[in-house]
Amino acid sequence: MEIKSIGIPYVQNYTKEKYKAGNQNWSVTKDENGVMYYGNANGLLSYDGQHWKLNEMPDRQIVRVAASDKKGKVYVGGFGEFGYWSYDDEGVFQYTSLVNLVPGGLMNKDEIWKIYFDGDRILFQSFARIYIYENNKITIVFDPERPLLFLFKADRKFFVEVIHKGLFELSGNNLKFVEGSQALGSSGILSILPFRKNTYLIGTRNDGLFLYDGNSFIPWRTGADGLLKAGQLNNGVTIDNKYFAFGTILNGIVILDTTGSVVQQINKTTGLQNNTVLSLYVDDMQDVWMGLDNGIDRIELNSPLSYYFDQKGLLGTIYSSQVYNGKIYLATNLGVFYSDWITDNANRLRSFDFKLINGSEGQVWGLTLIDNQLISCHNEKTYRIEGTSIIKISDNGGGWIIKKLNNKPDFLVQGTYTGLVIYKIENGKWVFSNAVSGFSDGVRYIEQDSKGQLWVGHPYKGLYKLKLSDDLTHVASLKYYDDKNGLPSNLKIGVQKFNDQIVFLSKQGIYTYDEINDNFIRYDQLNKKLGSFNSASNIIKANDRQYWFIDHGRIAFVDIPQAGNVEIDSSTFSMLSGKMIDFYENINKINDSLFLISIDDGFAIYSTDVRLKKIDYPKVLIQSVKNITERATTITESNFALSIVQIPFSQNNISITYSLPYYKNANIQYQYQLKGYSKLWSEWSPITLREFTNLRHGNYQFLVRAKINGEFITPITTYQFTILPPWYSTVWAYFGYLILAASVIIFFHHLHNKKLIKQQKKLWETHEKEKEDSLRKEREANEQRIAQIKTHQLEADLAAKNRELANSAINIVSKNELLQKISDEVMALKDKDGKKLSLDQIKRIQKVINDGMNDERDWDLFENSFDEAHENFFKKIKAMHPKLSPSDLKMCAYLRMNMTSKEIASILNITIRGVEIRRYRLRKKLCLDHDKNLVEFLMEL
Repeated sequence: MEIKSIGIPYVQNYTKEKYKAGNQNWSVTKDENGVMYYGNANGLLSYDGQHWKLNEMPDRQIVRVAASDKKGKVYVGGFGEFGYWSYDDEGVFQYTSLVNLVPGGLMNKDEIWKIYFDGDRILFQSFARIYIYENNKITIVFDPERPLLFLFKADRKFFVEVIHKGLFELSGNNLKFVEGSQALGSSGILSILPFRKNTYLIGTRNDGLFLYDGNSFIPWRTGADGLLKAGQLNNGVTIDNKYFAFGTILNGIVILDTTGSVVQQINKTTGLQNNTVLSLYVDDMQDVWMGLDNGIDRIELNSPLSYYFDQKGLLGTIYSSQVYNGKIYLATNLGVFYSDWITDNANRLRSFDFKLINGSEGQVWGLTLIDNQLISCHNEKTYRIEGTSIIKISDNGGGWIIKKLNNKPDFLVQGTYTGLVIYKIENGKWVFSNAVSGFSDGVRYIEQDSKGQLWVGHPYKGLYKLKLSDDLTHVASLKYYDDKNGLPSNLKIGVQKFNDQIVFLSKQGIYTYDEINDNFIRYDQLNKKLGSFNSASNIIKANDRQYWFIDHGRIAFVDIPQAGNVEIDSSTFSMLSGKMIDFYENINKINDSLFLISIDDGFAIYSTDVRLKKIDYPKVLIQSVKNITERATTITESNFALSIVQIPFSQNNISITYSLPYYKNANIQYQYQLKGYSKLWSEWSPITLREFTNLRHGNYQFLVRAKINGEFITPITTYQFTILPPWYSTVWAYFGYLILAASVIIFFHHLHNKKLIKQQKKLWETHEKEKEDSLRKEREANEQRIAQIKTHQLEADLAAKNRELANSAINIVSKNELLQKISDEVMALKDKDGKKLSLDQIKRIQKVINDGMNDERDWDLFENSFDEAHENFFKKIKAMHPKLSPSDLKMCAYLRMNMTSKEIASILNITIRGVEIRRYRLRKKLCLDHDKNLVEFLMEL
């Protein structure tokens, strides 16, 4: 681990408003699961990276000291109280007091300030005595004539200052005076740290630092003497066995290396919330946690990034930065600022002191170092910066970008609001040459290809390919490209060089130019390897085969160690996301291992030679499981319960809260699965609370894991619980169901036997009834056969009568036809002289014939036969239509017999026309519809 002197490490502030507890934080510790604990003015405060929780002491005592044994217990001490917090069998965080083991009355006015672990012993130190807890017993180290200050552990040794006596070593249960410790002065020993083998670094309040080698105490003169004395040293910790951090009462924290050089000083002006450091703790990632007089801070020392923030807001928005000739220059919207550059091996503490270069006021878009000349692209003019002065080299303003021409290295081309400007070298200095005519659009990007052509990107219009004249005075040829040529759009197409190839940047990915087809194609091979960074808005070369990819505020360091292999590091820069100016991102190279990253309110310094230690990422922790059926009540507070939690069915609506105890700035997302409820994992989400309602009874496993910065996935955390069955599904309920079922079976068996007896009786009765029914049916069958015989006889009789009726009708017709023929013959008769018979003779004969044709006896006989065959037809129709005449009735009878008009005419001795007229009149008397057939109507009666 290497702590840089340039810039300030990142400081994370946790304010009182965030953790919602007391101002003062007297101690800091971390347990085996990665949860942080703080001895707070209001109790024991815990933080898991997502949630803060205050655990109050029995009488709401201030927790002066907290120390984790890394075995599941967090020991605490305060006024009149000490003990430990741990999770019980059900996973609930509970406090256990050890005061009852102390002889009566000793702790009434005592306050614990330090806790240390010594094998199986735990030491609790107050200003009056040391309480040693071992095997559930308390042993006391006490001398009423020797009040104590603070107990310290260095390596395996324990030292304590006895007021006005000097330094003592705790050996077993005895205090032994350390000879020569009078040299440490009387201001108070506030820190003892291991320095080298068998050597200790001792910090006093006002008398400075001392080295103790086991024999003598030697003052250690360092560049921090004045800082520590003026700031009043209060505590100290060792960092990675080669740095020493000292917290002060008045001036924050001072960090020294083993040579005594001040590596860092961090106070309120450089990021701390408060200058009074009450406690220090170094975690396993070598981050320094500070309990302050007002708040909690974390210093991220183990990082290749350090920072300078414009706390006073004097600089404005920073667009570009450069280190040049021992100074650092910042291009901002207010002008160009400078300060002396602080070298990494400085022997004394220095800080940046930025001042404005006179005459540079206004918007400055960029600073470019070309041939050891620093050029400033200003909103109004173009300048060269020398020391603390600026020299105008052109009246052309609005310059966004300036680059050397590859094919003519003695010339520069500048992209401005209104086109291109050329600069040339004269007497070793860059001077204005000319503006390029023939092109007047704004130029945000410029790259020159191997043919000397310029690819120019306009912020909103698309791309141009320009060919300048040999004298660089005008545009010789120009071609415009937009989405019709394969580009995804016309807006904000970036032009950059990557791996000696011009590439074109867009939100839809990176494109290359196909010269043969004169269009653009996706660079799929690179896009796939870059992942989400294929939509980069800027590419900046870092070193050979190393590049910065910037995707709208997100940063990735891309290394191409060999062809086809791409290594991407974005997690290191996650905390810078969104802190750069979109499309004006700037990263400048200071040397091969140091880079300056411009951010909104300052700059970050990235060192590639800082090697981060391999991190074992923690597992996700279950922080609480609550019943949310009616009101939220806690079921458990941890996934470390010794038994599987059983939840009543009436409380089958639960919420589960979880978190990852990871404290560096990172994008953390979670994924979960509830086995027994779903077979699928959820989508990744930053949400740390999940609710499940109306869970069925059974066993469940809640699985959860985290993904850090989209790259690292933590191991799976499992939490098991059981939803108990409802009362009607319990063992006792099933036993009751069994008894009930047996009772029901016995009852129904009894009913069944009664039913059998009843059925037997019913069967006998049924048998007897069936015999009677059989006889009755036989009688009915005989009667039916007799009725059928009678019916057949009646039908035969009816058929005979119909035949008789038909024969009668035929005879009448035949008779009438014969008489008609006779009448016709009579009319044709002649006497022997050939003369017709006399009219009287004919009339006499015709009368006889007519009487025969109109003989009513024929009709009476026919009527009687017809009425017998057709069930009193005449009575029925007469009843229905009383206005019918005898002639009408005859007509109805003949029609029912289905006789033809000719036959009817013969019987009635009328013409066929007369029959038709009678039919018409009959229809009217019967009131028949036009579409109703007369014969069918009569046959239906």
